[in-house]
Amino acid sequence: MKYIYNSKKIIILIVLILTTTISNSNLTAQIKHLGAELFSLKNNQNKEYIWEGNPSFWGKHSPILFPIVGTLKNNSYLYNEKEYPLNRHGFAREMEFELIEKSEESATFSLISTLETKKVYPFDFELQICYSLKDNKLNIDYKVINKNDFIMPFAIGAHPAFALPGNFEEYGLEFQQDEILKYYLLEEGLISNNSNELKLDNSQLGLNYKLFEKDALVFKTLKSKSITIFKNTNPILKVNFTDFPNLGIWTVVNAPFLCIEPWFGYSDTLNEYDDFSKKEGIQLLEKKETFESNYSIEIL
Repeated sequence: MKYIYNSKKIIILIVLILTTTISNSNLTAQIKHLGAELFSLKNNQNKEYIWEGNPSFWGKHSPILFPIVGTLKNNSYLYNEKEYPLNRHGFAREMEFELIEKSEESATFSLISTLETKKVYPFDFELQICYSLKDNKLNIDYKVINKNDFIMPFAIGAHPAFALPGNFEEYGLEFQQDEILKYYLLEEGLISNNSNELKLDNSQLGLNYKLFEKDALVFKTLKSKSITIFKNTNPILKVNFTDFPNLGIWTVVNAPFLCIEPWFGYSDTLNEYDDFSKKEGIQLLEKKETFESNYSIEIL
């Protein structure tokens, strides 16, 4: 932060937000060090693919969800019979990452556990996020390092928001497979026991805001491992998420963006569990081991 004083002694506070830019001949990506958050992805014609983050709708762009995805009951959990508070989507998205490696086409960011993080998540860890460009694709690699001498439970997820200017209903999604989509409904941020089905039309789903009147569509399982956004049959971009078992799709009614969210884990269900390590969808990382996963955004 930087303070500037004018002649009338009024203090003006300027928040300096560190950013890093990577580029190749086709694409340019910009990442905030706060949350290691991708906030811009443009092609060489200067077309923007990432949501601008207008707070009137949603003030984020592409936050990293860690060490939970979604919402916990009462925003807390039990671990070894002790209760810990932890807000929706965890703390990584609100923390400053360190840039530890940089080249023209890639950047790697690191977040290491602190005394403060251990008040809400009692584990020693390192989270690394690597962004790299190759041809028309942005690869995002996640690495979670368990520095403890015991198993570390965690969840991790992506939340990229893609700009969809103009008439929302001119856009659609093409799934890798022509499948019947079973999604779960949210109740106050938690996954209910109620589910619905969406039948694709030749692997495609037309978009409309009615789909999202009750919040996100949560898929615990999905055969498809990629989704293409198209407009009037013209493909725009593809999200590839081969590694990820769970997925969310979300927008705000009347907002010109759509989030396609690959996850390892999801919000609490209405079912009870007596320890964080038994939470549905949680990942269990063995002592001193490293978890790695990857998804990509491919411009078409």
